[in-house]
Amino acid sequence: MENEREDYRRSLLRSDEGRRRNFWSTVQAQAMAMGLTRRNVAVVSGPVACVLVLRFADMGDKSGAMLGALCWIFIWWMTEAVPIAITSLAPLYLFPLMGIRKADSVAKSYMNDVIALVIGSFILAIAVEEYGIHKRLALHMLVAFTGKKVSPPLLLLGFCGATAFVSMWMHNVAAAVMMMPVATGVLARIMGAQGSSSSSSSSFEKDNKGCEEDGLVQQEIVHRDLVMFCKAVVLGVTYAAAIGGMSTLTGTGVNLILVGMWQSYFPSAEPITFMEWFLFAFPMAFVLFLCLWVILCVLYCSKTCAKSLSAFLDKAHLKMELESLGPMCFAEKMVLSLFSVLIVLWMTKSITDDFPGWGDLFGGYPGDGTASVMVATLLFIIPSRKAPGEKLMDWNKCKKLPWNIILLLGAGFAIADGVRKSGLAALMSRNLDFLESVPYLAIAPVVVVLSSTITEFTSNNATTTLFVPLLIQVALSMNLHPLLLMIPAAIGAQYAFLLPTGTPSNAVGFTTGYLEMSDMFKVGIPLKIAGIATISFFMPSLGAYVFGTKTPVT
Repeated sequence: MENEREDYRRSLLRSDEGRRRNFWSTVQAQAMAMGLTRRNVAVVSGPVACVLVLRFADMGDKSGAMLGALCWIFIWWMTEAVPIAITSLAPLYLFPLMGIRKADSVAKSYMNDVIALVIGSFILAIAVEEYGIHKRLALHMLVAFTGKKVSPPLLLLGFCGATAFVSMWMHNVAAAVMMMPVATGVLARIMGAQGSSSSSSSSFEKDNKGCEEDGLVQQEIVHRDLVMFCKAVVLGVTYAAAIGGMSTLTGTGVNLILVGMWQSYFPSAEPITFMEWFLFAFPMAFVLFLCLWVILCVLYCSKTCAKSLSAFLDKAHLKMELESLGPMCFAEKMVLSLFSVLIVLWMTKSITDDFPGWGDLFGGYPGDGTASVMVATLLFIIPSRKAPGEKLMDWNKCKKLPWNIILLLGAGFAIADGVRKSGLAALMSRNLDFLESVPYLAIAPVVVVLSSTITEFTSNNATTTLFVPLLIQVALSMNLHPLLLMIPAAIGAQYAFLLPTGTPSNAVGFTTGYLEMSDMFKVGIPLKIAGIATISFFMPSLGAYVFGTKTPVT
């Protein structure tokens, strides 16, 4: 009898377990079905939006077709119904089939000197990552910024400065991805040490009842200071990657899109060189970097933070981390040397009219992409001395190349050309005619406010691709130098400081678990205001001198 009851009970348990499994499998199947349904709806939404625009938009043939194609592409980009890289290839078939541009003309947008600059830079960045050079440089900088006594503001400056420096020479997203593990590794050591010390102190306090209350209060203060400092470091790395990327052409795709559009729209004008952009953008980014550091220190570094940190972090920890990497090998030294050579070549290609650069010795034919690809090629020639016949780089390592970013840049150039040659830019720029009544000194602030607001809800590259061509037409109608509007719009598109979804760098910081949405708003709002004020000052002053915006475009 008992055996029968036991068998019956087991059968009930098995049936309950079976029902639970069936329930969860049904839920998962429904979730997958809903996801597929949403994706299918998003896939169909692009072509449907295009057809609706073609049917009801009262425009010219080419401008209406261009607007329809834009709706199709941007819906797919925003919903990621199709992988972003594949969506970036859409102009190659949409523009010819819709009569906007010929296939050869569209395809040429996907390969120019700017794209060559990106490919060469990314190959070098992969080499830097492959040999861990970025970690070594970051730790050296942190050790330099850490004195005998722990100073939270100085240590925070080291984290932010190291990230900004790395971001200057590679894509800001890659810099954030590389530097965040370095930062969180140090922070994890701090919080881990704090947890162990708390447990030991609590056991001691059980034997000392009179000091228990004071001890708990002290622990809360220390814990609060450490948590706040961790937030400051993660926010500093996140935003410093974006700010450092502004200072060089290779730091972010937005700068490259801007340069490509300038060459496309004004082929007879002098191109924007690496050195020119650096002379303008580096001082501006440096001021904004200092603003970031001050904001973080005021909001997250309390008076007791130094005392709280001193028990868990000092220069010895960082030196141990650095020593664990071992001495630099031949391969690391060669990659670092090649990167230094490339920076020098970028900065000396064209210097001044009186003092020509190396590019002028070749009749001005070489571009920044020429130097980038040439130096990247040396990585495949110079031996690494790690194994017989092994070079510094091989093609298998280059499979990490971010082709999605490269194709996205090419799509941006193709769209910019299509918007201009279809007449859509002139048509849409009429809706921005209110800028014609804006005083000269207020033009940059108004443009950067518009751009920095739009970029919170779309990608930086998409904002630049859509907004800058319209501003070119507005500038021409106002008889202004186009760069007076183009540069503030491109810089403003990089001020996505409020939302985790604003840029991949923000997402990298938010996913560490140290941040809340309120932290990004608390720092992002004053940082955005500081950014608007910075570009509003630098563009009419230093920008006018570097880019010659007081003389008309020829």
